[in-house]
Amino acid sequence: MPDLEERRKLGSLEVSSVGLGVQNMSRRYETTVPYRPEMHTIIRTAFDRGLTFYDAAEAYGPHEVERILGEGVEPFRDEIVIATKFGWNIDLETGQRLPGLNSKPEHIKRVVEGMLKRLRTDRIDLLYQHRVDPEVPIEDVAGAVKELMDEGKVLHWGLSEMGLNTLRRAHAELPVTAVQSEYSMLWRGPETGAIPVCEELGIGFVPWSPLGVGFLTGAIDAFTRFADGDFRKMESRFSPESVSHNLALVDLLKTWAEKKECAPGQIALAWLMVQKPWIVPIPGTTQMAHMFENIGAAKIQFSTSELKELNNEVSEIEIQGARLPEFVQAFSDVEAPPKE
Repeated sequence: MPDLEERRKLGSLEVSSVGLGVQNMSRRYETTVPYRPEMHTIIRTAFDRGLTFYDAAEAYGPHEVERILGEGVEPFRDEIVIATKFGWNIDLETGQRLPGLNSKPEHIKRVVEGMLKRLRTDRIDLLYQHRVDPEVPIEDVAGAVKELMDEGKVLHWGLSEMGLNTLRRAHAELPVTAVQSEYSMLWRGPETGAIPVCEELGIGFVPWSPLGVGFLTGAIDAFTRFADGDFRKMESRFSPESVSHNLALVDLLKTWAEKKECAPGQIALAWLMVQKPWIVPIPGTTQMAHMFENIGAAKIQFSTSELKELNNEVSEIEIQGARLPEFVQAFSDVEAPPKE
């Protein structure tokens, strides 16, 4: 019997209740390079356990993660949902990251052609704009995606870390299936922003970093120091001072894990899934044991009183430090320019 029997809807798109983020399968946060055949094995074992939702992006690698995912899912491609993203300014031939963003319509179409080759497929099930391009009206972006849909190369589309007015304009132009933004016990910003708008418009929500880039699993403590190149080293919420303060949240998770006889990270994921039936977290991992743990979170249930108690306890903990460095946060919550 598959571990992941429950299915959820992102708009009209049906997926497993937990997805798999493959971002780090070409390079971990700690800057080490995973063993490629083992990444394929994790991808395929996740499918065997009932997972049908895989999340990648052109920017991851760049390009290399899409290749790894395409290789891994090739035997069962027609039985899964592949999500990937465009929007960063990446050289189409070399994969070199260039300054800024690029959502010009013709560029989007050329990017998708490369994605299809790397993913070894003829269509992308869910195509996100990774970040809003402040120089391109969202109506023009939607128009390019609509043409790709008409050609059968894209089936659904979404936005990531966008401004809320841009989301409304995008949805009015071409119905949006899903929004992807950071959301976890460590960062609850979408609860007063994107999530209410998604509920109003019937759009699914996909939390990235649902485990707080490892923090909510208990893998980080007051003595943890990050390697050069690990972006967590630049986030003030993971400074030694902030971590010491924020560990109260991990202590809470450990207490609930003991109650439920599970792992702390499973409590964090189960809490996300119980917030709305159209929320589908995509925890990433490069370790088989963690993948099993993540999909096992779907079986954890909270009674009404338990959920009320947990929500109250989480709300009482004030997180110290910013979620992203300022130069990265500058690319979130951006509004697209008006259509002339």
